[in-house]
Amino acid sequence: MKPSILAALALLLAAPAAAAGAAMKVTVSHDLDIARPAETITVPWSEVAKHLPGALLQKIAVKDPAGRVLPYQVTNIAPQAKDPEGRGLAYGDLIFQHDFAAGEKTATFTVEKIEDVAPVFPTKAFARHVPERLDDFAWENDRIGHRTYGAALAAPAPAGVTKEVLVTSGLDVWCKRVGYPIVDRWYNKGHDHYHTDQGEGMDMFQVGPSRGCGGTGIWDGSRLHVSGNFQSWRILANGPVRAIFELTYGTWAADGVYVSEVKRFTVDAGHNLDRVESTFHTVSNVKELTVAVGLNKNPADRGQEPAIGLDPRAGDGSFTQWIAQKSNGQLGTAVVVPGPEFSGFAEDARNHLVLAKVAPGRPLVYYAGAGWDRSGQFKDRAAWESYVADAVARARAPVRVSLAPAS
Repeated sequence: MKPSILAALALLLAAPAAAAGAAMKVTVSHDLDIARPAETITVPWSEVAKHLPGALLQKIAVKDPAGRVLPYQVTNIAPQAKDPEGRGLAYGDLIFQHDFAAGEKTATFTVEKIEDVAPVFPTKAFARHVPERLDDFAWENDRIGHRTYGAALAAPAPAGVTKEVLVTSGLDVWCKRVGYPIVDRWYNKGHDHYHTDQGEGMDMFQVGPSRGCGGTGIWDGSRLHVSGNFQSWRILANGPVRAIFELTYGTWAADGVYVSEVKRFTVDAGHNLDRVESTFHTVSNVKELTVAVGLNKNPADRGQEPAIGLDPRAGDGSFTQWIAQKSNGQLGTAVVVPGPEFSGFAEDARNHLVLAKVAPGRPLVYYAGAGWDRSGQFKDRAAWESYVADAVARARAPVRVSLAPAS
């Protein structure tokens, strides 16, 4: 047999093995000197499919610079293409995380096809509708939890029936001591139990008709106009690394303008602040709205005698609270509007407000969240305010991602 034929045959025999081990490099860089723990990295699946033809979400491995296998997630929010033959083309993004140390500005990862099915990674970001508790919607990651309230909670009780009624679009905080999911566990325990710390944390944050921790409204210069409870919900992604969901709020009157709102939440593992894209629509020809994002002025349980430290930072577009309580520990809350929409601060009887100018139909991006000293994450007010300042810096300087075939 001629040498050229032997060489061609050798290539053919080697091709399946090469395809099975095909890999791509993902290089991630940024310009900050600070540490970026739990930095979330997204790669469009269309790019994965381009570099790794035929790759399937359950048969890949993502490895960090040291070769360690990382948890990952593949979304299907906005499919890149139809996939009638099951070739793995119709996914959205590949998502994984890396802890950038202070001064570490570049890291290179590999994504490779594997023969075996990848492991199921622990869930660290989770969201769900909770119809068994009067239409709540709850979400959490491995650091903090939240919930808000649907239309059933706002509906009047039928005659002769005792029922909780609350009209609010404020956002609640559930303080966690543990990294595993607690939403289902706490709802299963019942309302009276999760208001007491039984070892996993507690719901000690008061919302009522306030904005809670990151609720919105329209500010007319002297008064806040707010929606009622959410009308509908939609989950777009649900862990293990990232949860994404939308809440839709029906039309309300705001100083003569009729407004509706859709909030899209992005909840990442390892973060205390959620990213929110809030899009307002009007039925009139209004070019600009002043949106207010709020924090409750009185968030502590009764009898806690809270001492609340306030830190508005115009340069960061942020407002933080540090709430020292009698027996429930110390809690930090924050709202951040890091973009050019930030336009100042205000307050009303219930809320401290961060203001933003936004055109109807264009999303306002803001961040909101909380941290509890008993979680072990924040020992004092300075630690919380430093965390929020770093979050602002990270939001303003996102990582850059470049792709190449692995050598």
